[in-house]
Formats: sequence, C-alpha cells, structure tokens
Amino acid sequence: MPERHPRRWLILGVLCLSMLVVVVDNMVLNVAIPSLISDLGASTAQIQWIIDAYILVFAGLLLTAGSLSDRHGRRLGLVIGLVIFGGASVLATMCQTPGQLIAVRGLMGVGAAFLMPGTLSILTTVFDDAERKKAIAIWSSVLMLGALGGPTVGGALLEHFWWGSIFLMNVPIAALGIVAALAVIPESRGPAGKPDLFGALLSTLGMTALVWGVISSSKDGWASSQTLGGFVVAAVALAAFVLWERRVAEPMLPLALFRNRNFGGASFSIVLLSFSAGGIILALTQYLQFVLGYEPLKAGTALFPMIITAMIFNGVGVMIDRKLGTKATIAIGMLLMAAGFGVLATVGPSDGYLKLAIALVIVGMGSGTTGPAAYGTLLAALPPERAGVGSAVNDTVQQVGTALSVAVLGSVLTTAYRNAMPSDVAAEARNSIGDALRIAANTGDGGLAQLAKDAFTSATSVAATVGVVGGVLAAIVAVSVLRPKAAVPAVAPEAMTDEPVASKS
Repeated sequence: MPERHPRRWLILGVLCLSMLVVVVDNMVLNVAIPSLISDLGASTAQIQWIIDAYILVFAGLLLTAGSLSDRHGRRLGLVIGLVIFGGASVLATMCQTPGQLIAVRGLMGVGAAFLMPGTLSILTTVFDDAERKKAIAIWSSVLMLGALGGPTVGGALLEHFWWGSIFLMNVPIAALGIVAALAVIPESRGPAGKPDLFGALLSTLGMTALVWGVISSSKDGWASSQTLGGFVVAAVALAAFVLWERRVAEPMLPLALFRNRNFGGASFSIVLLSFSAGGIILALTQYLQFVLGYEPLKAGTALFPMIITAMIFNGVGVMIDRKLGTKATIAIGMLLMAAGFGVLATVGPSDGYLKLAIALVIVGMGSGTTGPAAYGTLLAALPPERAGVGSAVNDTVQQVGTALSVAVLGSVLTTAYRNAMPSDVAAEARNSIGDALRIAANTGDGGLAQLAKDAFTSATSVAATVGVVGGVLAAIVAVSVLRPKAAVPAVAPEAMTDEPVASKS
C-alpha cells in the first residue's frame, strides 16, 4: 500500500476552515431575510434573487472551475476562490440597494465555484479509500459546527449592528484560510493537456440557462417565456456539450464517469437530498421568525437540534456503512429524512416549537447518516487526474438540486400560502407573509396577522410533503442503482489517490 500523506489530517483542518466561509455565509443569509426586507427595503422577489444570483453563477461555473483547478492547480483554485469570496464579502457591506447586493452575491458565486471543487478534490487526493469516508464525516461535522455557530453569531450581529455585519464576518475566515492553505496544503494537478475552451463555454452557458429556467419557473410560471427560454437554451447548450465532449480529444468532462453506477447513483441521491432539504430550510427560517415571532438570534439557535444531531450521526453513518454497506446506509438516511419531513408536515399553528424540534432531530439523523456515505462513494469513483472536475460534477448536481428546491418548493410555498389566504384579503397581503404582517402592524389588524401565520404554517406543511417524496425517491435510487460495497475495487482507489500528492510545493 502506498504511504499515506503525513500531513493529511492537518490538511483536512485547513479544508474545513476554507469551507466554513461558504457555510457560515449561507446559513446567516437565511436568518437575515427579515432584516433585509426591513432595513434594505428588499421585496420578496429581490430576496429570492439575492439567494438565487449566487446559485446561478455558482452552478454555471462549477464545471469550468473544477477543470481549471485540475489543469493549473487545486490549491491555486482554492486560494483564488477564497480571495474572490472574501473580497466580495467586503463589497457586500457597502451595498445600498437590493440590486447591488444581488450583483455582489453573484460575485460570491464566482468565488465559491473555485473554492468548493478545490476542497473536495484535495481531500480526494490526500486520503485513500480506507480513510476517505471518515475524513468526509469529520469534514461534514466541522461544517455542521459552522452552520451551528453561523446563525448564532449572525443573529447576535443583527440584533446589535446593521445587516451588512453578517457579511463582514466572512473576511477574517477567508483571510485565515488563504494563509493556512498556502502554508499547509500541497499543490496537485492533473495532466496538463490542451484546454477545452469550447467545452467550458458550453457547460457554463448550459448550466446557467438551466438554473435560470428553474428560478424563473417560481417567479413567472412554467409557461412563461423566461422559463421556457432558459430550458430551451439549456437543452441546446448541454446537448452540444455532450456531443462535443464525446468527440474532442481531451474533454473537460470525461462522460465515462457517469457509466460508473456508484458515481451516477451517488450523484442522483445527492440531488434528491439537496432538493428535499434546500427549500425547507428557507421556509423554516421564515416560519421561526414570522410565525413563532423569534428574534434572529433565537431563530438561529432554534435550528441547533438538526445540526447537532447531524454532527453526531456523521460518525454513526460511517459505522453503519462499514457494517451494512453504502447502499443500505444512504437508503436508511434518506428514509429518516423523509420521516422527519413527515413530522414537519403535521406541525400546526398552535403546536409551537416542540414538534418542530422533533422533526429537526429526525431530519438531522437522516442527513448525518447519508452525507459521508454518498460523498465518499462518489469521490471514490473518481480517477485522480479528474478529481477537480469530478468534485465539481458533485457540487454542480448538488447546486442544481438546491436551485430546484428553492424554485420548486419556493413556488409550492408561495402558491399554497396564497391559496390558504382568504380571497377578500388585500392582494399584497396574499403575496407573502412578510407583506401581510407589515400591513397588519401598520393597521393594527391582529386578525390579518393570524390569518397570515395560519396560511404560512399550512404552506410549510405542503412543502414538507414534497420533501417526503424526495427522500423516498432517493432511498429507492440508492437501493436500485448503487453496487454492493464488496463490488468496489479495494486496491485501485488507494493506488490512484496517492500519486498526485507526490507533487508538493
């Protein structure tokens, strides 16, 4: 067996630190939604674009960024991502309008597109198959810790400072990550072949158009010209990308990756996992503040049961994987998530926090169990020279799942809320619970406020039911597509993952 990298656990610590900046930012942003509405004057549509502009750019550039990292250096890609993300965070604190913040969030998406493939691809090259899932469990737990602390620190900042302070806290994390990456992480890269510029252009255009279509569907409807136009451009560009990648001598994305059942099955499971969870978290942060009346700090701490449980079950998932195999582990985790969403779907207006906390614990159990098995299986299927673009495929499908979740479940949430509100209520109050509560506060109409809270609770239950379906489908995919653990070669991945590490800076 090739010698393992002596600094691999220290390198893992730096990778965790680098990823914290993205995790903390995304969690804090959800808690800050009411503050952005009140302080920045953002409308419901603008709030969704503040979230979606990041996803749009991020998903569009991931494959290209992963390919560039493979070619020019994975550590270099990671550092570039941290520089862009940290710089954009400084710009975010200076924004005066929702439009400016939307543009800066897009720039953050550029930084994250380089940052995320770098972390997973470096992890893939440093850890062999025997230790990779354990490393991913630790990586996931640290990120969960960041997700735990982010809303708490962000909530405290929002209660004492202006909304821009939530972005300012990204800067020291990014700066420390840059220094640590340059000092600790060895450089690694794949073969320096001819760059596939046309493939990069087609993939960026296709993925951007796909996410644009998904986002537009929730705003303008599935039959709108923006939605249909996005899907048409995506279909043409992605079809051309596939054809081009099949004929070009040195493709950016080797399509043979998807012939590996574990790679394809784990990717699809991650899409469904992201789809099930993404929109629900968006709904819950609003439920906690608008329906239960929690302040930002309390709303952030209210998610603790899910995050703490997920951290614990990251380790439990690794043990289940060793005993029962990846197929059973992912299926068990996704069914637990579906059960948690099922409990969430039964939460009523008068139930308060207890039943919600029970649902969050069960969702956390499922998420923690599934994560290391799904990511470890996908990464183990990658050849070392394609670690960056392969990790980018994983990140891309995850972000598409999240974008689909925000768009589809966001649309379900909006439609269900509107349908649950009486028809004789003012049109503006039927658009969103935030508008309804603002009108109720200005007019002293307590009845309208209660109607809005009941309608949003009902809408959250409908969205949670969609999450149940997503969890069950992911479990079915795991059982039917993934190969048994014994069928995965035990020697080849270990031999492959050590080779790139030999090139140290």
